[in-house]
Amino acid sequence: MTTAAQLRKTALSLPETADDSGVFTVRGAEFATLVDKQVTLRLPASEVDEMLTAHPTATRTGDGARVPLADIDGQQLNRWVWRAWLAHAPEHLARTSAAAAAGESGDLPRAIGRPATRALGNAGITTLDQVATRTEAELLALHGMGPKAVRILRETLAETGRALAG
Repeated sequence: MTTAAQLRKTALSLPETADDSGVFTVRGAEFATLVDKQVTLRLPASEVDEMLTAHPTATRTGDGARVPLADIDGQQLNRWVWRAWLAHAPEHLARTSAAAAAGESGDLPRAIGRPATRALGNAGITTLDQVATRTEAELLALHGMGPKAVRILRETLAETGRALAG
């Protein structure tokens, strides 16, 4: 079972997302809404059909699909929220996030793992030079970034004579 807190954490981990009492937007474009323990995701029509097939309790809305949070697991929710965000994000943000999800990560070490790579990409960080401008606390605050990934980044920076900020 997924919670409203998990939905909020997932949505707010995406670049430039704002939460106005359960209405999640990216640069003013609404992509998800939480009302009465149900999430409505604004998805392209082809993805609405896919969601309806994958989740029997999902229903079609005028511009997306609605599903009770209790009927969707966390990983599935994360995927659908990301897809809804992608459909409404400005092109440059969507491109950066999609590249991070595909593992296109500049010179970031692969050993940090996909969740950490995706977390950095979602924050617009795709190179070690960009990592070096952040503090450890800032990196750990990113959804998907853990202590192991930060340690690997710190060690990789040290090998090239660089360090995290602060």
